[in-house]
Amino acid sequence: MHVLVINTSESTGGAAIAASRLVDALNHHGVKARMLVRDKQTERVTTIAIPARLRLRAAFLWERLCIWTANRFRRKGLWAVDIANAGVDVTTLPEFREADVIHLNWVNQGLLSMSQIERILRSGKPVVWTLHDFWPVTSICHHPADCTSDAEHCHTCPQLVAPHSRDLSWRVFERKLKAYDGAPLTFVAVSQWVRQRALRSALVGKHAVEVIPNIIPTALFHPEDKQQARAQLGVPAHDRVVVFGAARIDQPLKGLNLLIQALRLLVDDSQAATADGKSASGLTLLLFGGCKDHSVLSDIPCHYVYTGPVSDGSALSRLYAAADVVVSASAFETFGLTLAEAMACGCTPVSFDRGGQTDIISHRENGYLAHYPDTDDLAAGLKWAFEADLSSDALHHSVASRFGEDAIARRHLDLYERLLQRR
Repeated sequence: MHVLVINTSESTGGAAIAASRLVDALNHHGVKARMLVRDKQTERVTTIAIPARLRLRAAFLWERLCIWTANRFRRKGLWAVDIANAGVDVTTLPEFREADVIHLNWVNQGLLSMSQIERILRSGKPVVWTLHDFWPVTSICHHPADCTSDAEHCHTCPQLVAPHSRDLSWRVFERKLKAYDGAPLTFVAVSQWVRQRALRSALVGKHAVEVIPNIIPTALFHPEDKQQARAQLGVPAHDRVVVFGAARIDQPLKGLNLLIQALRLLVDDSQAATADGKSASGLTLLLFGGCKDHSVLSDIPCHYVYTGPVSDGSALSRLYAAADVVVSASAFETFGLTLAEAMACGCTPVSFDRGGQTDIISHRENGYLAHYPDTDDLAAGLKWAFEADLSSDALHHSVASRFGEDAIARRHLDLYERLLQRR
């Protein structure tokens, strides 16, 4: 079986990481899988860069220009939406022609236009599309928040500067309706929550929505010596340590401000530093990921260590190993990659009860689900996690049994085989 996995980037962003892991897992299970990308960042032989760099750059810039113009030359919505009005025809490539199954992932920012997506869907090959966010089942937005227009027909998009009944969202929704109609398309939701949200969309129609989580490579993410990890990272040896990370930790959707409020409830400002290696509050926040607005760090009420972006898996595993608790304070996550990775390393997960995180955490069994956006409850969850003293090995096994490479690869293989049998 030949499978072509398509994603804008090879390794930048959660979708890229998930797609790369899937390609590796499929190849380990006897499938000839390749990954087709706009941005190739490694020397992996299974990753193919699309040989049209200038056209891809032009497509990316043209799309941004059209959004900027529609937004009356304002920046609002410039990066929150994608209209897929330009891209590259991948159906002419030999990797596409030899593939039995086409597996789309995150294909925005000038990689594929709606015309090219329609061409893929009309190729006669089974097409699987993993929902790393909601762009495939809404119109132009990746995160619809509380908007439910896609249940009937997107229009008057709140993420545009000047929304109206025939705005960009209405026009792109029309294109998607046309492209999806009668196509051999199966959506894959990375959590039950994503599936439930996707099924509300008028675009899904008669298409199936399967649930297959992302892969967590548990050979890479596993418990390590905590004190050794802390020494390497400069983390106080005896503190209670919370780890928090995202591609952009200052992005409002990720909820760092809510975590800071919860941490403030845990901090006793009057506690003096002791001689046993503790920080003044006995609490350390370990942060990783990009950050454009560093002023958000000035509000952290306890000792913190900020590492910046971490792309190396071994370094990330060591970072998780240094912590006691991992927190996701997001408004929602489609899956909750950092939660599952850190859990595999022995961290107790704490999150809000909205999103794919609920597929990972069983409340007060292997973690804590706080009511969104209750920061008092989030603080209570942190206290519970510090006191729960859950077994690192048990947490690792919980992740391995549900999200390990073998289990998730087999579920994808089963889906591909069923789709090929229907041709």
